[in-house]
Parts: sequence; C-alpha cells; structure tokens
Amino acid sequence: MAAAKPVLGVIIPAYNEERSVAQVIRRVLREPSVQQVVVVDDCSSDGTIAAARRSTSDPRVTVKHHDVNLGKGTAIRTGLEAITAPLVVIQDADLEYDPADYEKLISPILRGRADVVYGIRGFAGHSAFSYWFVVGNWVVTTATNILFNCYIQDMETGFKVMRTSLMRRLGLRGTRFDIEPEITGRILRLGYRIYEVPIDYAARTRDEGKKLTWLDGVKALIVLLRIRLTTTKELFGNRDPYHEERLGQLNVTTGRRLDSSDEAGGPRGTPPE
Repeated sequence: MAAAKPVLGVIIPAYNEERSVAQVIRRVLREPSVQQVVVVDDCSSDGTIAAARRSTSDPRVTVKHHDVNLGKGTAIRTGLEAITAPLVVIQDADLEYDPADYEKLISPILRGRADVVYGIRGFAGHSAFSYWFVVGNWVVTTATNILFNCYIQDMETGFKVMRTSLMRRLGLRGTRFDIEPEITGRILRLGYRIYEVPIDYAARTRDEGKKLTWLDGVKALIVLLRIRLTTTKELFGNRDPYHEERLGQLNVTTGRRLDSSDEAGGPRGTPPE
C-alpha cells in the first residue's frame, strides 16, 4: 500500500560512516514516503559530517552534530527531537538496511493494523557475517519473548517504525546500543503488539565497520530484565490516556477486520488484500 503523501521521518545516527552516509541519504530521499531526514553525526573522526552536509541542498534534510561521542542511543534521541513527521524510522548510516523497504514497513500503520512495525531479517533476503552474531540475536530475542510473553522474531533489528507520538512517550534513556532493547521493552510494557514484516538485509563485517559486539548482547539482556522488573510508574511516570486511546483504536480496527473476514467466509485473522 503506497503512502498517499510523505509521512515518514527518518533518523540517521552516524559515527565514522564517511564511506556510506551520502549514498544512504540519497537512497532514503528517493522513497516517496519520506517527509524529512535528520542525520545526527555523533562526533565522527572522519569526514562523515562533511559528507552528510553535502546533501543539505534538499530541504528535507537536517544535519545535527554532537561535539563529543555520546553513542547511538543519544543520537537517536537527538534526532527524535527534530522529527515533525507523523511516523518515524531509524535508518543506520551504512548499507545493511535498504530504504526500498519503507513502503511495506509503514503499510500496517497506514492500514490501522499496528502502531509499531519491525523489519525482520532472514525471510526476504539476508546475509550474515558471523554464526555467533545470529545466535546472539536469537538469544536476546528469545529472552524478550520469555520476559514479556510475546512472540517476535528479531528484537535487535535496526528497522523499527512507529508513530512519532508514541516514540516520544517511551521515555527513552539509552545512550548506546542499549537503545534497541529499551525501545522494544518499553513498547511491550505499554501493551503494544509489534507487527513484523520481512526485509532485505546485507550484514557488514568488522573490517567494513560493524560495531555491535557480544558485550552489547549481554547489556541487552540486562536492559530487558530491568525494564521487565521496573514498575510502570517508574518507567513512564503518571498515567497517559494516549496509550489507552491508541490501543483501543487498534483493537477496534483489528476486530472489524476479523468480522469482515467471517462475513466473507474466510478464516479469522486473514489479512486484507
């Protein structure tokens, strides 16, 4: 389902990605769903910020800069402050994730099926540089499913799309790669269900700039456990009626689609064409 108009804000956190950031920005801007792009240079020591600024001739692009290296999580939060589009996606500044997948990522939100969509790796096209990297992702994803009694297939995916109004309400505090499990844990604690769609993924090697390590997997498990055991008030503060309203609307929309399937003689839960 194509977006009727540009609705997507793209946050691109970048650290020492001079070789790829300009190409990523060009590919992002080709997507008709993109309303704005916020590139956050996290005090790179190479020419990342210069490469990004060469793309500012397009009025949709804003480039922000950290004077010291603060981590991916902080860069995402900096980018979120500048997003005005109704939907937001995190786009890494390398070439692992393909912006051509944006349309199918935002489609469930535009159809009222979900407020959060993850792109899962491995079912459309997937290359991995390490067996242990894949195993580590399976471990943290399985831990997520056990702790929050859910079923998702790729917790650490970099492609996380949601309503901007929801992301602002998550109360994110992560500074580095801990932002990934924090986003997922907080979404699940609020009662949202994560809709997953398959995406293409081409993993980088260490020599090509891969930064995630096994230590980040251990930290992810700690973050997930902390969020699961922390009270709702400590995580989110006072009750926010926004979530009750959104979850109620999602339940009504899903219920209507199920009823329509029954009336048509189809199986319950059959997605609309």
